[in-house]
Amino acid sequence: MELVEIAGRRIAYYRAGSGEPLVLLHGGWSDGRAWRPQLTGLADSFDLIAWDAPGCGGSEDPAGPMTMSDYADELAELVAALDIGPAHLCGLSWGGGLAIAVWQRHPKLVRSLVLAGAYAGWKGSLPAAEVEARVRRARAEAERPPGDWIDGYLPSFFAGPVPAEVLELNRTMMAESRPAGMLPMLTAFAEADLSAVMPTIEVPTLLLWGECDQRAPIGTVARTLHAAIPGAELVLLPGVGHYNNLEAPDAFNAAVRRFLGD
Repeated sequence: MELVEIAGRRIAYYRAGSGEPLVLLHGGWSDGRAWRPQLTGLADSFDLIAWDAPGCGGSEDPAGPMTMSDYADELAELVAALDIGPAHLCGLSWGGGLAIAVWQRHPKLVRSLVLAGAYAGWKGSLPAAEVEARVRRARAEAERPPGDWIDGYLPSFFAGPVPAEVLELNRTMMAESRPAGMLPMLTAFAEADLSAVMPTIEVPTLLLWGECDQRAPIGTVARTLHAAIPGAELVLLPGVGHYNNLEAPDAFNAAVRRFLGD
Protein backbone atom coordinates (compact mmCIF):
# COMPACT_ATOMS: atom_id res chain seq x y z
CA MET A 1 0.00 0.00 0.00
CA GLU A 2 1.20 3.49 -0.90
CA LEU A 3 0.05 6.86 0.39
CA VAL A 4 -0.42 10.31 -1.11
CA GLU A 5 -1.84 13.51 0.38
CA ILE A 6 -4.91 14.86 -1.42
CA ALA A 7 -6.57 18.06 -0.18
CA GLY A 8 -4.86 17.67 3.18
CA ARG A 9 -6.08 14.08 3.62
CA ARG A 10 -4.15 10.82 3.32
CA ILE A 11 -5.34 8.64 0.43
CA ALA A 12 -4.07 5.07 0.14
CA TYR A 13 -3.70 3.02 -3.02
CA TYR A 14 -2.17 -0.17 -4.33
CA ARG A 15 -0.04 -0.12 -7.46
CA ALA A 16 1.35 -2.87 -9.67
CA GLY A 17 2.59 -3.48 -13.20
CA SER A 18 3.50 -1.24 -16.09
CA GLY A 19 1.85 -0.04 -19.26
CA GLU A 20 -1.17 2.16 -19.88
CA PRO A 21 -2.72 3.36 -16.60
CA LEU A 22 -5.80 1.44 -15.43
CA VAL A 23 -7.46 2.84 -12.29
CA LEU A 24 -9.54 0.35 -10.29
CA LEU A 25 -12.48 1.67 -8.25
CA HIS A 26 -13.94 -0.60 -5.58
CA GLY A 27 -17.51 -0.91 -4.34
CA GLY A 28 -19.13 -0.39 -0.95
CA TRP A 29 -18.02 -2.19 2.24
CA SER A 30 -14.72 -2.64 0.44
CA ASP A 31 -11.35 -1.11 -0.44
CA GLY A 32 -8.52 -1.52 -2.93
CA ARG A 33 -7.81 -5.07 -1.76
CA ALA A 34 -10.92 -6.14 -3.66
CA TRP A 35 -8.83 -5.93 -6.84
CA ARG A 36 -6.19 -8.49 -5.86
CA PRO A 37 -6.92 -10.81 -8.82
CA GLN A 38 -6.50 -7.88 -11.19
CA LEU A 39 -3.41 -6.43 -9.51
CA THR A 40 -1.71 -9.77 -10.14
CA GLY A 41 -3.50 -10.95 -13.27
CA LEU A 42 -3.20 -7.77 -15.34
CA ALA A 43 0.11 -6.41 -14.09
CA ASP A 44 2.00 -7.66 -17.14
CA SER A 45 0.13 -5.21 -19.37
CA PHE A 46 -1.12 -2.26 -17.33
CA ASP A 47 -0.02 0.25 -14.71
CA LEU A 48 -2.69 -0.65 -12.16
CA ILE A 49 -3.80 1.74 -9.42
CA ALA A 50 -6.45 0.53 -6.96
CA TRP A 51 -7.39 3.31 -4.57
CA ASP A 52 -8.99 3.19 -1.15
CA ALA A 53 -11.82 5.71 -1.34
CA PRO A 54 -11.91 8.29 1.48
CA GLY A 55 -12.87 6.50 4.68
CA CYS A 56 -11.97 3.06 3.33
CA GLY A 57 -8.93 0.88 4.01
CA GLY A 58 -5.84 2.99 4.60
CA SER A 59 -7.41 6.30 3.51
CA GLU A 60 -8.42 8.90 6.04
CA ASP A 61 -12.10 9.48 6.76
CA PRO A 62 -13.90 12.35 5.04
CA ALA A 63 -14.46 15.40 7.17
CA GLY A 64 -18.21 15.29 6.59
CA PRO A 65 -20.87 14.49 4.01
CA MET A 66 -19.73 13.99 0.42
CA THR A 67 -21.41 13.83 -2.97
CA MET A 68 -20.39 11.67 -5.91
CA SER A 69 -18.91 14.83 -7.43
CA ASP A 70 -16.72 15.22 -4.35
CA TYR A 71 -15.44 11.65 -4.71
CA ALA A 72 -14.86 12.21 -8.43
CA ASP A 73 -12.84 15.35 -7.70
CA GLU A 74 -10.68 13.50 -5.16
CA LEU A 75 -10.01 10.72 -7.65
CA ALA A 76 -9.08 13.31 -10.26
CA GLU A 77 -6.60 14.79 -7.79
CA LEU A 78 -5.10 11.34 -7.24
CA VAL A 79 -4.70 10.85 -11.00
CA ALA A 80 -3.04 14.26 -11.21
CA ALA A 81 -0.77 13.59 -8.23
CA LEU A 82 0.42 10.33 -9.80
CA ASP A 83 0.70 12.00 -13.24
CA ILE A 84 -1.09 9.13 -15.00
CA GLY A 85 -3.92 10.84 -16.86
CA PRO A 86 -5.71 10.21 -19.06
CA ALA A 87 -6.40 6.74 -17.67
CA HIS A 88 -8.71 3.81 -18.23
CA LEU A 89 -11.22 3.60 -15.38
CA CYS A 90 -12.60 0.28 -14.19
CA GLY A 91 -15.27 0.51 -11.51
CA LEU A 92 -17.28 -2.18 -9.72
CA SER A 93 -20.74 -1.43 -8.28
CA TRP A 94 -20.33 1.90 -6.41
CA GLY A 95 -17.01 2.30 -8.20
CA GLY A 96 -18.77 2.04 -11.55
CA GLY A 97 -21.01 4.93 -10.61
CA LEU A 98 -17.92 6.83 -9.51
CA ALA A 99 -16.33 6.23 -12.92
CA ILE A 100 -19.40 7.77 -14.57
CA ALA A 101 -19.17 10.74 -12.19
CA VAL A 102 -15.49 11.19 -13.10
CA TRP A 103 -16.45 11.31 -16.78
CA GLN A 104 -19.06 13.94 -15.95
CA ARG A 105 -16.64 16.11 -13.97
CA HIS A 106 -13.28 15.42 -15.63
CA PRO A 107 -13.79 13.93 -19.10
CA LYS A 108 -10.25 14.72 -20.24
CA LEU A 109 -8.88 12.31 -17.61
CA VAL A 110 -10.81 9.32 -19.02
CA ARG A 111 -9.51 7.08 -21.83
CA SER A 112 -12.19 4.43 -21.50
CA LEU A 113 -14.66 2.99 -19.01
CA VAL A 114 -15.14 -0.55 -17.74
CA LEU A 115 -18.34 -0.58 -15.70
CA ALA A 116 -18.79 -3.84 -13.79
CA GLY A 117 -22.10 -4.44 -12.03
CA ALA A 118 -22.42 -0.67 -12.02
CA TYR A 119 -25.23 1.79 -11.38
CA ALA A 120 -26.02 5.30 -12.57
CA GLY A 121 -26.23 6.02 -8.85
CA TRP A 122 -28.79 4.12 -6.82
CA LYS A 123 -31.37 6.85 -7.44
CA GLY A 124 -30.59 6.64 -11.15
CA SER A 125 -30.89 2.85 -11.41
CA LEU A 126 -33.13 1.49 -8.66
CA PRO A 127 -36.72 1.99 -7.51
CA ALA A 128 -37.07 4.50 -4.70
CA ALA A 129 -38.31 1.84 -2.28
CA GLU A 130 -35.25 -0.31 -2.91
CA VAL A 131 -32.92 2.65 -2.37
CA GLU A 132 -34.66 3.52 0.88
CA ALA A 133 -34.45 -0.10 2.09
CA ARG A 134 -30.72 -0.34 1.34
CA VAL A 135 -29.92 2.91 3.11
CA ARG A 136 -32.07 2.05 6.11
CA ARG A 137 -30.38 -1.34 6.41
CA ALA A 138 -26.87 0.13 6.16
CA ARG A 139 -27.56 2.79 8.78
CA ALA A 140 -28.99 0.22 11.18
CA GLU A 141 -26.05 -2.12 10.70
CA ALA A 142 -23.57 0.69 11.30
CA GLU A 143 -24.75 0.59 14.90
CA ARG A 144 -24.04 -3.14 15.28
CA PRO A 145 -20.85 -5.24 15.29
CA PRO A 146 -19.93 -6.26 11.71
CA GLY A 147 -19.93 -9.91 12.70
CA ASP A 148 -23.69 -9.67 13.18
CA TRP A 149 -24.45 -8.73 9.58
CA ILE A 150 -21.54 -9.54 7.24
CA ASP A 151 -22.68 -13.00 6.20
CA GLY A 152 -26.14 -11.67 5.37
CA TYR A 153 -24.66 -9.86 2.36
CA LEU A 154 -22.48 -12.58 0.87
CA PRO A 155 -25.27 -14.47 -0.95
CA SER A 156 -26.10 -11.29 -2.87
CA PHE A 157 -22.45 -10.76 -3.83
CA PHE A 158 -21.78 -14.20 -5.32
CA ALA A 159 -23.91 -16.54 -7.41
CA GLY A 160 -22.28 -19.75 -6.26
CA PRO A 161 -19.46 -21.21 -4.18
CA VAL A 162 -16.22 -19.24 -4.24
CA PRO A 163 -12.80 -20.11 -2.78
CA ALA A 164 -12.47 -19.72 0.97
CA GLU A 165 -9.86 -16.99 0.54
CA VAL A 166 -12.34 -14.89 -1.46
CA LEU A 167 -14.94 -15.12 1.30
CA GLU A 168 -12.32 -14.35 3.91
CA LEU A 169 -11.13 -11.30 1.97
CA ASN A 170 -14.67 -9.96 1.76
CA ARG A 171 -15.36 -10.64 5.42
CA THR A 172 -12.13 -8.89 6.38
CA MET A 173 -12.83 -5.78 4.30
CA MET A 174 -16.39 -5.57 5.62
CA ALA A 175 -15.29 -6.12 9.22
CA GLU A 176 -12.73 -3.33 8.85
CA SER A 177 -15.14 -0.91 7.19
CA ARG A 178 -15.83 2.22 9.21
CA PRO A 179 -19.18 4.00 9.50
CA ALA A 180 -17.39 7.33 9.00
CA GLY A 181 -16.32 6.10 5.58
CA MET A 182 -19.14 3.83 4.47
CA LEU A 183 -22.18 5.91 5.39
CA PRO A 184 -21.06 8.98 3.37
CA MET A 185 -20.39 6.70 0.38
CA LEU A 186 -23.79 5.03 0.53
CA THR A 187 -25.64 8.28 1.19
CA ALA A 188 -23.93 9.94 -1.78
CA PHE A 189 -24.78 6.99 -4.00
CA ALA A 190 -28.38 6.81 -2.80
CA GLU A 191 -28.83 10.46 -3.75
CA ALA A 192 -27.03 10.21 -7.10
CA ASP A 193 -28.87 10.08 -10.40
CA LEU A 194 -26.32 9.95 -13.21
CA SER A 195 -28.77 8.77 -15.86
CA ALA A 196 -28.49 12.06 -17.77
CA VAL A 197 -24.70 11.63 -17.94
CA MET A 198 -24.72 8.30 -19.74
CA PRO A 199 -25.79 9.60 -23.19
CA THR A 200 -22.90 12.10 -23.03
CA ILE A 201 -20.19 9.43 -22.68
CA GLU A 202 -17.83 9.64 -25.66
CA VAL A 203 -15.15 7.11 -24.73
CA PRO A 204 -15.21 3.35 -25.37
CA THR A 205 -17.28 1.68 -22.66
CA LEU A 206 -17.50 -1.94 -21.59
CA LEU A 207 -20.34 -3.13 -19.37
CA LEU A 208 -19.11 -6.28 -17.66
CA TRP A 209 -21.87 -8.10 -15.84
CA GLY A 210 -22.41 -11.25 -13.88
CA GLU A 211 -25.29 -13.13 -15.47
CA CYS A 212 -26.74 -13.84 -12.00
CA ASP A 213 -26.20 -10.39 -10.47
CA GLN A 214 -28.88 -9.90 -7.80
CA ARG A 215 -27.89 -6.43 -6.68
CA ALA A 216 -27.69 -4.79 -10.13
CA PRO A 217 -29.92 -7.05 -12.25
CA ILE A 218 -29.24 -7.33 -15.96
CA GLY A 219 -32.79 -6.62 -17.04
CA THR A 220 -33.34 -3.44 -15.04
CA VAL A 221 -29.83 -2.03 -14.64
CA ALA A 222 -27.32 -3.42 -17.17
CA ARG A 223 -29.58 -3.17 -20.20
CA THR A 224 -30.63 0.35 -19.25
CA LEU A 225 -27.00 1.45 -19.14
CA HIS A 226 -26.32 -0.41 -22.38
CA ALA A 227 -29.13 1.40 -24.16
CA ALA A 228 -28.16 4.80 -22.80
CA ILE A 229 -24.38 4.84 -23.38
CA PRO A 230 -23.52 5.37 -27.06
CA GLY A 231 -21.64 2.41 -28.54
CA ALA A 232 -21.33 0.58 -25.21
CA GLU A 233 -20.56 -3.14 -25.29
CA LEU A 234 -22.30 -5.48 -22.85
CA VAL A 235 -20.52 -8.72 -21.87
CA LEU A 236 -22.25 -11.24 -19.60
CA LEU A 237 -20.24 -13.65 -17.47
CA PRO A 238 -22.23 -16.90 -17.12
CA GLY A 239 -23.13 -18.14 -13.66
CA VAL A 240 -21.52 -15.15 -11.94
CA GLY A 241 -22.91 -12.68 -9.40
CA HIS A 242 -22.33 -9.05 -8.46
CA TYR A 243 -18.67 -9.23 -7.46
CA ASN A 244 -17.71 -10.67 -10.82
CA ASN A 245 -14.04 -9.67 -10.63
CA LEU A 246 -13.62 -11.93 -7.58
CA GLU A 247 -15.99 -14.74 -8.53
CA ALA A 248 -14.65 -15.18 -12.08
CA PRO A 249 -11.29 -13.37 -12.15
CA ASP A 250 -9.91 -15.16 -15.21
CA ALA A 251 -12.97 -14.38 -17.33
CA PHE A 252 -13.06 -10.82 -15.98
CA ASN A 253 -9.39 -10.20 -16.75
CA ALA A 254 -9.71 -11.72 -20.21
CA ALA A 255 -12.64 -9.45 -21.03
CA VAL A 256 -10.73 -6.37 -19.85
CA ARG A 257 -7.65 -7.36 -21.87
CA ARG A 258 -9.68 -7.87 -25.03
CA PHE A 259 -11.59 -4.62 -24.60
CA LEU A 260 -8.47 -2.55 -23.97
CA GLY A 261 -6.70 -4.13 -26.92
CA ASP A 262 -4.01 -6.01 -25.05
